[in-house]
Amino acid sequence: MSRSQLILILGAITATVVLYFAGNTVPPDKRLKKAGTDSANISKFDIQSVERQVLASLSPERQQYIKGLQADVKRGDVVVQEIVALKAQAHFYHDSVAVPLLHFNYLSKAAILEGKEKSLTFAGHSILEYLPFAENNDEQKWLAGLGKELFEKALVINPANDSTIVGAGTCYMYGADDGGGPMAGIMKVREVAERDSTNMYAQYMLGMGGLLSGQLDKAVERFEKVAAAQPDNMEVKFRLAELNERLKRNAEAIKWYKQIRGNIDRPDLQTEIDNRIKSLE
Repeated sequence: MSRSQLILILGAITATVVLYFAGNTVPPDKRLKKAGTDSANISKFDIQSVERQVLASLSPERQQYIKGLQADVKRGDVVVQEIVALKAQAHFYHDSVAVPLLHFNYLSKAAILEGKEKSLTFAGHSILEYLPFAENNDEQKWLAGLGKELFEKALVINPANDSTIVGAGTCYMYGADDGGGPMAGIMKVREVAERDSTNMYAQYMLGMGGLLSGQLDKAVERFEKVAAAQPDNMEVKFRLAELNERLKRNAEAIKWYKQIRGNIDRPDLQTEIDNRIKSLE
């Protein structure tokens, strides 16, 4: 099963990233290369360079629309006007021209300027949902750093929010630089899980930490806890099927694939899973 097929199935099961950018199945790095950005040759990710490339590829009408939004801040309550303009640009890069990197850039700018915990955590968690689907390491690290900034600002407002602590820790796992590397993020998330073993968000993110660090057995252990507590969580079951397949535990992989197969109604995905099961038998 190719990576694109895995992403398609995972996206269909989770109904998050693929639906969040509805109909946009071209990975962001490939889309930007079509617009003239060769991110593999960029030593340090530059969102402004990405934006220039994307803007250059737009129609004159859309270019003028964006320029109008950027200039549409007049006298009076300038902060409120700027927040409105930033949110409008975020919506544009979500709904009209699907470019996740620019969407998250403007969504984050609006949240930071607004300075409300709800806005900061919404933007941060939106980035976290997308991070596993970022195929370019530079882009992923940039997004992780942006998410970390959002969560840390939210923690200043409410330092006791476990979900925000887990979010910040997960951003470290994905490459946000704090000097301590991914393990610093895992430790932050582990503290929450040890304090509250029923926090399935923390358990899930520890599973992702195991997956990212190559500790597949530990990832399976964490995901199994989540699957036991959330039997309808198809995304976790998919993770378990894939991980057991990678670990050559074919019987376990087939078990999880069959559970997924019984809970989806798309014939193309059912066929893909059936093929996967046959190859493992």
